[in-house]
Amino acid sequence: MANPDHKGEGAPPSHIHIGKGEKKTNWLPWLLLALGLLALLFALSRCDRDDGVTNVAPTIVPTDEALVSETAPAAEAVLPGTAGVGAYLAGMEALPRTFVFEKLNFDTARSEVRPADRAELAEISATLKQHPNARIRVIGYADARGTGAANAALGKARADSVKASLVATGIDAARIDTASGGETNPVDTNATASGQAENRRTELVVLQR
Repeated sequence: MANPDHKGEGAPPSHIHIGKGEKKTNWLPWLLLALGLLALLFALSRCDRDDGVTNVAPTIVPTDEALVSETAPAAEAVLPGTAGVGAYLAGMEALPRTFVFEKLNFDTARSEVRPADRAELAEISATLKQHPNARIRVIGYADARGTGAANAALGKARADSVKASLVATGIDAARIDTASGGETNPVDTNATASGQAENRRTELVVLQR
């Protein structure tokens, strides 16, 4: 039967009733997940941006030692001076052992032992006389000027000159070998006069006690 007064029709219900078979959508986990993602994105953006200076490679200023190494190949280890030859010959350290003459250097393109350097050779001679079974090798070097062949010959001439000076003091020539290092294994730069002088050196290798 029609309701002419339309009473009870068209008015909104005061509440909605959900049946037992219907499920509520729980938005809380999704909301928390979204907030977590936002926090993660914010943290990542902070890592990539630290006032505009992060991820910029630091400027490395080379030290004086690094600058020297670019132009002056250094020896693998600092050699002891010939003043320690006597103690070494009296000890039990393994053979062979290399020593560098502390004062003995040569003039440019020359192989003669200078008078001022003979004192060091006299000390070596005295030490060898105290250890008559000792055998040594003298190695002569040159700076890098000139050809490699010429410097090799010059190094050998310098070693032979040192040997001759020791033999002149009474050391048996058979106890002394000679060799040349040429311009190899510089101990200082060849770009300066002082460095070249250091490279015109002579080394002593103890072969036998």
